[in-house]
Amino acid sequence: GAAERVLRAEDTDDSETMHAILNRQAEAWNRGDIEAFIGSYLKSPELTFSSGGETTRGWEETLARYRKRYPARVAMGTLTFSALETQLLGPDAAFTLGQWQLERDDPVRGNFTLVWRKIDGSWRIVHDHSSALKIP
Repeated sequence: GAAERVLRAEDTDDSETMHAILNRQAEAWNRGDIEAFIGSYLKSPELTFSSGGETTRGWEETLARYRKRYPARVAMGTLTFSALETQLLGPDAAFTLGQWQLERDDPVRGNFTLVWRKIDGSWRIVHDHSSALKIP
């Protein structure tokens, strides 16, 4: 009925909003601004970031991890996201599957899963699980 059509329209708007946030993240990364890159993450000790078999807890700790892993602009390369699929889990929760790629001297790529929560009207990433493709 009409309610289903409205819900689907809202779903699309929310997905588009989250994908636009990710596009802004890539733009921040590509100008070397790691702090702006993680600006859409929940700025809280509750944030979790999993990669390489380890989980980092907290926004400040996640920022420190990124700065340690990418100490120079050249290491950051040029980031692109692709194959984005977002599914709403309710009015204030969603997840996104996607792929990432860093173009640089030693290119690297992989996939990610983001868990989002809508907090005070804004979508925030509360969990990021990213992995790199193992190239034989």
